[in-house]
Amino acid sequence: MVKKYFWRKSNGKPYLRVRGRFYPLRDKRGNWHELDTPAGDQLYWEILSGQQSISSSWEKLIVSYRLSDRWEKLKPRTRSDYEKVLIYLEEKIGKRGVMLLTRKDVIAAQTANKHRVRFANYIPQVMSVLCEHSIDLGWRADNPAKGVRKLVVPSDRRQQHIPWPDWAVEKFREQASPRARLIFELGIGSVQRPDDWTRFRWNDYDGRSLRVTQSKTDVELKLPCTPQLKAALDAAERKGLTILTLTDGRPLAYRRMADLMRKERVRLGVEAYDLHALRYRGVMELAWAGCSDEEIASFSGHASLDMIRKYAGKARQETRAMRAVQKRTENKK
Repeated sequence: MVKKYFWRKSNGKPYLRVRGRFYPLRDKRGNWHELDTPAGDQLYWEILSGQQSISSSWEKLIVSYRLSDRWEKLKPRTRSDYEKVLIYLEEKIGKRGVMLLTRKDVIAAQTANKHRVRFANYIPQVMSVLCEHSIDLGWRADNPAKGVRKLVVPSDRRQQHIPWPDWAVEKFREQASPRARLIFELGIGSVQRPDDWTRFRWNDYDGRSLRVTQSKTDVELKLPCTPQLKAALDAAERKGLTILTLTDGRPLAYRRMADLMRKERVRLGVEAYDLHALRYRGVMELAWAGCSDEEIASFSGHASLDMIRKYAGKARQETRAMRAVQKRTENKK
């Protein structure tokens, strides 16, 4: 019997073309089969009946991935970012077969989300991880998502973190609520990423220093507190295990912290200066104090000195300019 939908692509591989989509005659081990073989005949009927898609669907692969050590080893913030993509994939292609994925499909999904570049660039990354997991399971033999290029954020949409100026720092310290002030001092005083502020526990504080293991780098640091941070910590009410908590003592999640600080910044008219910019303000204060790049890195935990040089360089330029104008003024006397 002549079977419909057969299609041989230019690469010589056998496919079925059904309603405009190409389905490879390839089993879970990645082996190709011709139609006139028993295995090819079985694949033919599985594809037409939808059984192939159901038996190795993205929905089932995602369930398996969430139970794997690949998922367990992810850091909390990475897991949160991946979870958004997993939910998206479940909604869009959950019932489709994993074997049907092509590189073109990955790029199409990325392009469809180009209006939100960060999320769009996570799609190939997460799909690549899923494909690797499917290879481990024997569902695929290749990874079409591997090596897909990232979209470039347009220059007019790149978020610029503007370091907090002196007037904004003074205003926030004078007028912010106690909890917002504590978050603020943790940001400037610890010079850590906002993700790590919510992870500080009271047993990390010995009355003079804070300890932290950075969530992004796994670097362990001991950070002597600034006078302002020490005062804020000593004045804070200890309601739970973490330093930053909700009113009932539960840990304050990053999203809640960011929302709290956004509202406070808007109230005080300093919304132009965000949470990440507090870290850069801390870097600049260390540079103003005469610290070297290496000394700043020992405090901030930066793996690369490039970002330190970017913000410390601004502080050093200001310091040199002040010295220059002083010399210039003195020379005229």
